[in-house]
Amino acid sequence: MTEDARPAIEQLLGRLCGGVITGKDYVGYFLNEHGEELVFAQRRGEKTGRLWHSDADWQLFRVDDHSIRVGSVMDGVVTVGDLIIDRAEATWLSSCLAASRHLRQKRG
Repeated sequence: MTEDARPAIEQLLGRLCGGVITGKDYVGYFLNEHGEELVFAQRRGEKTGRLWHSDADWQLFRVDDHSIRVGSVMDGVVTVGDLIIDRAEATWLSSCLAASRHLRQKRG
């Protein structure tokens, strides 16, 4: 397959998670130590990014800079909405959110 004939990473990730991802999205991919996959996409002008997790049957989670929640010191559980994620996943997601923050900001 020639380089020009290869599908774009956005198309591959969209097929993987079942979401609509285009070349206009900032995208991120993560494979955790258990072989579970996560996909992040942020489109310019949208207030939230989109997160899919293979362990959650690729359910869509809307995320923004305030979505990652850490439980009490006692339990230390990290969540994004109803999804429990581990610290490595939270670090990756935090990086995706930081890298795409400018796309969520209003232009003016």
